[in-house]
Amino acid sequence: MSCYPLSAARPLVLLGTALLLAGCAATPDEAVTRPEVADRGAPPEEGASEAQPAAPLMPSLFFPGDAGTLTAWRCTPAQDLVTAATEEELRLWSAHGAFRLLPAVVASGARYQQGDLSFWNKGDEAVVESATGRLDCTRDLSQKALTRRQRPGTMFHARGNEPGWVVNLASHRPEATLVLDYGEREMTLPYRVTTLDNDEARMILASGRADIPFELRLEARACFDSMSGQPFPARVTLSIDGEQYRGCGQGIAP
Repeated sequence: MSCYPLSAARPLVLLGTALLLAGCAATPDEAVTRPEVADRGAPPEEGASEAQPAAPLMPSLFFPGDAGTLTAWRCTPAQDLVTAATEEELRLWSAHGAFRLLPAVVASGARYQQGDLSFWNKGDEAVVESATGRLDCTRDLSQKALTRRQRPGTMFHARGNEPGWVVNLASHRPEATLVLDYGEREMTLPYRVTTLDNDEARMILASGRADIPFELRLEARACFDSMSGQPFPARVTLSIDGEQYRGCGQGIAP
């Protein structure tokens, strides 16, 4: 039987072992591959052309949904996970994919399930199970999800270290602001979407200017800041000027 997840239809792979946490992260029919929408209802900025192209849609699993917190989990066998939970759903990111689980009945704690894949937690402990494997996890670090109030005009925020860099994608137009080399270089450039795969929760952007080429790859995967350890729902790779910058990011809903 086939199913249509908001992410890769691949299982959670238990790193360092042959076990697989299988299970299809299917969603309700009306939510299948539904991307998040940029805030297109807002009026254009003063002086902007109304014919200016709008910012693209992005895969839903770049975003924490309605959850206000992102939580990192350290698991055995060795694997690190990120979750964002509400009463309506749990979004779960691993090194190999992203999944969306719905609430399930449980005697104590909180439990979410989709197909064979389930996530149960109580306090600082969690168990992730499927028909073929189990992870025993401990809560490590939580951080507040980024909001539009904190990042006005931004649909997606990414950053990395050594050297420090930041990328902000505008919420109303296909435009990227790149801040590189610890802030020594800053440029705002148009971009175009070359790959958009909602099922795989993956997106590739390329520069809209031939004289300043760049490529930005976004994937819904568990990501942790290399200095602080803060959890994020997306891995980001920026290629520009023959250099490659790696870091983490999060979609920011209106």
